[in-house]
Amino acid sequence: MSVIAPKFRLGYFLKSLTDNAFWSVVLLTLVGVPIIQIVLFYVELPVVDGELVNPFLALTWLSHPESIVPLVKALLYTDVFRIAVFPGFGFAALVAAGTIFVERKMLAKMQLRVGPFYCGKVEGILQLMGDGLKLISKEIIVPARADKPLFIVAPLLFVGTAAALVALIPVAPGWVVADVDMGLLAAFAVIGFFPIITILSAWSANSKFPFIGGIRALHQMVSFEIPLILSCLGVVILTGTLNLSEIAASQAFFPWILFLPVGAIVFFVCALAELERIPFDLPEAESEIVAGWLTELSGMMYGLVQLGSYVKLYAFAALFVVLFLGGWSGPLLWPPLDEQLINDGINAGPVSAAVPGLPLFSMEFFSAVIWFVLKTAAVIFFILLPRGVFPRIRIDMLLQIGWYRLIGLAFVNIFIALGLVYAGVIGPGGVI
Repeated sequence: MSVIAPKFRLGYFLKSLTDNAFWSVVLLTLVGVPIIQIVLFYVELPVVDGELVNPFLALTWLSHPESIVPLVKALLYTDVFRIAVFPGFGFAALVAAGTIFVERKMLAKMQLRVGPFYCGKVEGILQLMGDGLKLISKEIIVPARADKPLFIVAPLLFVGTAAALVALIPVAPGWVVADVDMGLLAAFAVIGFFPIITILSAWSANSKFPFIGGIRALHQMVSFEIPLILSCLGVVILTGTLNLSEIAASQAFFPWILFLPVGAIVFFVCALAELERIPFDLPEAESEIVAGWLTELSGMMYGLVQLGSYVKLYAFAALFVVLFLGGWSGPLLWPPLDEQLINDGINAGPVSAAVPGLPLFSMEFFSAVIWFVLKTAAVIFFILLPRGVFPRIRIDMLLQIGWYRLIGLAFVNIFIALGLVYAGVIGPGGVI
């Protein structure tokens, strides 16, 4: 039986365009402008030409691009921007989305497959958007005997915990959501919530397979958290601080991985286990227990857990960069701008312009961010690589690696750090 495709009608097409334009204008006028006005009342506005900008004046400036630059610069340096956009959850979610797509294409190439291809004309670039729309539109099914409040809240708690971990990681000098003195200790405190959320989500489903996966995840995470913490003590001994920004700044001339390669290896292996990545993916174990503790999750609840998992992956990769790879340290990619040129403006023959508020960021900031992103992308690549190379190990081998070998190597790393300090190589009065 053949199906006749509907004919293209120009009138219907033009009507759909005008309808979309009409509703866009209506929503912008009735919703967008009031939201902008409300936000401006809670943002610290700049002083321009000796006058403090008020929300009403700022709203009128939105139609004057040359006057809006100081306002944009003020917004970029607010806590709201750092939390929601960069370097907070928005940036982490964007990296997570890119990681999902790259992983699918990379594994396909390694296994001589095509991977995402049809959704989007360039290598299926829109496949991720299609999967997101599919998850949003799918029905969320809650098991009849589940503890419904806990079952529904668990994915939100998982994403929130991953976002809290991201908030502690600096991406450039002064660019961190929460710059606390005990940043490394706070990071491990946040990481400790993941096993609790996992087992609560598995138990609340009141199903056999999620509970088995949750018990496996609990055993695995607890087994590897101790060597994970011990692997960082060498860096703390050499730097004398728990502040992540200070740890990154202390590697301006050389990364700590050169002196503490054992600690870097232990941290990387423990990160794979904490992320439930192959070869430590026993909590999921698709060929054994369907999807582990995620078995009963459906629709956007499953999507939230996946988002949280890849945001957590970015956080661990970024934490590895901060601790062992020098953070944002690297050669300056562009020469700094001439301050006199910035103050006097551009003067090229009959054309002259001096826009207040420019530049929005310094060249040092751009260079730091690019080095941090490149290093983090490299670590993420090596985290994804074992999935296409290694098989899953048995749980007894996993526990033996965590409780015996990695803890022993972590203590070796601590002794190396103490030896460097007492030998006068690094630290106060040291050679370096």
